[in-house]
Amino acid sequence: MKKTFKFIFTSLALMLVAVVLQSSGPRVLFIGDSITDGNWGGGDAKPSAERSLWDMNHIYGHGFMFLCASHYMGNYPECEYEFFNRGISGNTLKDLEGRWQEDVLDIGPDVLSVLVGVNDVAQYMDSGAADTFDYDEWGRTYSELLDRAVDMNPDLRIVLASPFVTLTGGMRERADFAEYNQTITMCADIVKKIAGDYGAVYLPYGEMFDEILNSTPTSQDGYWIWDGIHPTAAGHRRMADMWIERVSLETIPQD
Repeated sequence: MKKTFKFIFTSLALMLVAVVLQSSGPRVLFIGDSITDGNWGGGDAKPSAERSLWDMNHIYGHGFMFLCASHYMGNYPECEYEFFNRGISGNTLKDLEGRWQEDVLDIGPDVLSVLVGVNDVAQYMDSGAADTFDYDEWGRTYSELLDRAVDMNPDLRIVLASPFVTLTGGMRERADFAEYNQTITMCADIVKKIAGDYGAVYLPYGEMFDEILNSTPTSQDGYWIWDGIHPTAAGHRRMADMWIERVSLETIPQD
């Protein structure tokens, strides 16, 4: 009798484990700087390991990443998507390189969304460097990171978003805005090319905001992007809308 009960209990336990493993949905990871960060897990530009990974009230931050996660988790519960925010305020591409193993490869995403570049340009512009921005090195580093991710998961779905700035808020006070914007645009062009090389979804956020500012003027200078870099709630809404429309996560086959 005891052996029979033990057998039944063991069988039920194994069935439960199998159900849990089977129900685990696609892993969707967003990585980048403050625009992605949104103060998730306590924020303050802290490394991921020092943030709260259990507080579900703040696990996704308050930006476009949160809006994307809430859309899919709320509308497609049967898919059981797992979302991860790994944006860290102030990060450059080199910073992403330094934490790529821990914050990307160790998590093993099925979908990887990257938005980075504005801090690289900000550091370059504020350094007073005489040399031009090293676009070749920047693009090479970007591609090398994606290579590592694809080696980890050959079926990885990649989403690459363009960095952006707008002539709003504090950016209006910069005498070098034209150069700043041109450097950002060059980085965006590199991201677009890399997206083509990897068959990734490309999100032209810079072009999107330029169009919004031209076609939907408001009385508030910072209505969409309050300081020329960081979107407001309205701006994040438009970013999430483009992500959801172009990525179409619900169309990705599941195991």
